[in-house]
Amino acid sequence: MAEDTPYLGRMAGLALLIPMALLLVVFFVWPLAQTIWQSIHDGTYTLRAYRDLFSSSLFLKVLQNTFAISATATLVSLLAGYPVALHLSRLDPARRVPYLVMVMLPFWTSVLVKSFALTVLLGYDGVINNLLSWIWAAPVHIPMVFNRVGAILGMINYLLPFMILSILSSLLAQDTNLGRAAEVMGASRFTVFRRITLPLSMPGVLAGVLINFTLSIGMYITPALLGGRQDMMVANLIDFYTRQTLDWPLASAISVVLLAISGVLVAMLGRVRGGGGMKEMAK
Repeated sequence: MAEDTPYLGRMAGLALLIPMALLLVVFFVWPLAQTIWQSIHDGTYTLRAYRDLFSSSLFLKVLQNTFAISATATLVSLLAGYPVALHLSRLDPARRVPYLVMVMLPFWTSVLVKSFALTVLLGYDGVINNLLSWIWAAPVHIPMVFNRVGAILGMINYLLPFMILSILSSLLAQDTNLGRAAEVMGASRFTVFRRITLPLSMPGVLAGVLINFTLSIGMYITPALLGGRQDMMVANLIDFYTRQTLDWPLASAISVVLLAISGVLVAMLGRVRGGGGMKEMAK
């Protein structure tokens, strides 16, 4: 009877996975298979959609816009998020908790609501422009929405927590005795940061960059609401071919290309984040 216990345990574990597996098949695998099929089948087997796609100047322009906007949003998130993560890593665990709650606050509101809120805050006659007009006692109308700046700012608002948490996990995993030993040997705090803290935090930095870039290349709502006509991204182009031109094979082909790019980035992320450091944040 005792020999059957591990077998029964494995069977019970597999039984618990069946509902999740069914959900993945119905809501992920099947729609994905339909999308791939539609990209190569338009009444008959054809690669017409992919030929049109890679010969389209519109797609190449939108792909370039997507990479440029995503890279800029990721870079700004890194520059803004690293100092925050570094500060949090130096706090006591009890003091760190309320700050982590504030970092997570953007997740408490939907992207759609935040995008509309940003139009009020950054608009031509928004809160920031009105405040600047009051400070300088003259009309100030800085264009911060319905252009690339608006799209990037909206994306940063969503991406920043991912960057902070990724970097924080690497910082908390570092042995604090390394920095103390370097200071005892005469190293300045900047030298300790440059030679020890920064290099050891690179796995978290790379993970944050890959996560942010992967999330940003597939964004739809934020660029649609805050971006300009010249700043269309790939997800918006898919919507255009789906609802405006009704070219479903071409839209499916774009989706497959976007999925392939995301898959490569996720594979790179898996190699970078070989171990899980998120547990360190709870210590």
